[in-house]
Amino acid sequence: MAPFLYHTNRKRHFLFLFSVFILSQSLPPMALTNPLSPPSSCTKGPGPVIPVTPLLSFLVRVQETALQTYGKSNFDPKHYVDLSLKSNLSTTVEAFDKLPKTENGSVSVKDFEGFIGKYFNDAGDDVVYAEPVDFVPEPHGFLPKVENPEVRGWALEVHALWKNFSRKVSSSVLHHPELHTLLPLPRPVIIPGSRFTEVYYWDSYWVIRGLLASKMYETAKAIVTNLIFLLDTYGHVLNGARAYYTNRSQPPLLSAMVYEIYNRTGDVEFVKKSLPPLIKEYRYWNSDIHELIIRDAEQCNHFLNRYYAMWNKPRPESSTIVCSSLHDEELASKFLNDSEKQQFYREVASTAESGWDFSTRWMRNSSDFTTLSTTTILPVDLNIFILRMELDIAFLAKTVGENAITEDFLRASQKRQKAFSSIFWNENMGQWLDYWLNNGADCEEPQTWKAENQNQKVFASNFVPLWIDLFNSDIHLVEKVTKSLKTSGLLCAAGIATSLTNSGQQWDFPNGWAPLQHMIVEGLSKSASMEARTVAKDIAERWIKTNYVAYKKTGAMHEKYDVEKCGEFGGGGEYTPQTGFGWSNGVVLAFLEEFGWPKDKKIDCD
Repeated sequence: MAPFLYHTNRKRHFLFLFSVFILSQSLPPMALTNPLSPPSSCTKGPGPVIPVTPLLSFLVRVQETALQTYGKSNFDPKHYVDLSLKSNLSTTVEAFDKLPKTENGSVSVKDFEGFIGKYFNDAGDDVVYAEPVDFVPEPHGFLPKVENPEVRGWALEVHALWKNFSRKVSSSVLHHPELHTLLPLPRPVIIPGSRFTEVYYWDSYWVIRGLLASKMYETAKAIVTNLIFLLDTYGHVLNGARAYYTNRSQPPLLSAMVYEIYNRTGDVEFVKKSLPPLIKEYRYWNSDIHELIIRDAEQCNHFLNRYYAMWNKPRPESSTIVCSSLHDEELASKFLNDSEKQQFYREVASTAESGWDFSTRWMRNSSDFTTLSTTTILPVDLNIFILRMELDIAFLAKTVGENAITEDFLRASQKRQKAFSSIFWNENMGQWLDYWLNNGADCEEPQTWKAENQNQKVFASNFVPLWIDLFNSDIHLVEKVTKSLKTSGLLCAAGIATSLTNSGQQWDFPNGWAPLQHMIVEGLSKSASMEARTVAKDIAERWIKTNYVAYKKTGAMHEKYDVEKCGEFGGGGEYTPQTGFGWSNGVVLAFLEEFGWPKDKKIDCD
């Protein structure tokens, strides 16, 4: 039944996109103020800050003491803010304060380890294994295009990882949430793996794409249910399900998850339950802290969006180590006053909200980490995600008969589509470019577009708009962008590089990431251009190969890969390379489902 629904819904979606074009010709233009969101206003003063819980404040003290006790070597700050208490907070704080300390605040290793063992559970103990209700070792109709037995055997091993990484919160989290930084969630989750023992927002989209290839529809729906729970509880979908993530979100892909699940299952009730939360999230991303107005060369105003975390202190999960083991506080010491330091901390947290933490993409000076300026950038990919949100909501609303909602969101998507032509598109480069706001961007008046404010450095995100059918259906545009991609320098032996700058940051060269490979490949493969589809298939095959060879060498799937060398995992950034790994597994399965692997085709590196 599911394959029939998949193709039927694809056809329905095509007809819907055609109706988008027809309806956009008849709909009246939107007024300056977006009726779907509160009026945009300036972010004046220091900006909003989400307060931390007493437990989290205390765990940061424990974290700082651990650093002083053990030193920086093999120190992971996240470990200490993931600890859960064995008894109440006041008792634990009292015992901590009684520990004998030296003048610099350190505690002997023996005393500190004794304290940790007596008063804390191990990090990760607050999640327990959950047997997936819909896992079978080899689902019926699994990856029918994969004919090579070696590749098929590997794909089944990757499929089996869903079972290995299925978790639910412990009963203690549900009954005593005050003892945990892990947030209580109603349904089981798929964790990324390694140090990441909680669900993450944008990771979940590619996890779900893999689960759908594995026919695990109920597990996929449970992930969406959990994200909607976070949205309803906190007003936005959190970066991840920990107390220290409440101050920011991540790239908004919830509507895309709902669309993909409906596309496979035809579950209208699931859509009905999801639609109100999706509209709520849309309003969050179009609230005053995220939305700014840019006036183009034709004097047209465009509402566009940025990342903006509600935080102005060192991040608890990474506060003591960032950027080559320097302290957040050390990095901030170059600033002369508290307001400058607070703005730097907000930029760091906002970069984490982008999912690209960290990259020269967000720095005014690519060699100086303290020039992070993420809140003064209108990112191409964020605005594509919001355009997709508008189209998804319009489609899903039409599915359940909410035609007024459909028309509202079609108007919004029509407006944003025009912005991509006038604000982000660069004709000479054949790419869509991030737009840098003027200094003092938080003003009530629209900013006037300037060509020199486009960031003309090449990043993989410059090609992400191809993911949207409104763009990949234009064959002439696709062919121009495909040519640009082929000459950009990003196409490497093992996939698409994130940037051309080898900075040591993990979202730069030579690292390649599963989400970027998938969005660009899927966009190219949907095109009517034979050249674009050929490039898509070639990238997908290179990515599949490097994942396979690395898996055979190391016995694991990896968070990121070195695209210069087939079969090598990536490095750089503020923590050691991680294995598991949710979105890498999902993209490999999605690619194998789409492109298959012929029986006689080799899978090893050339």
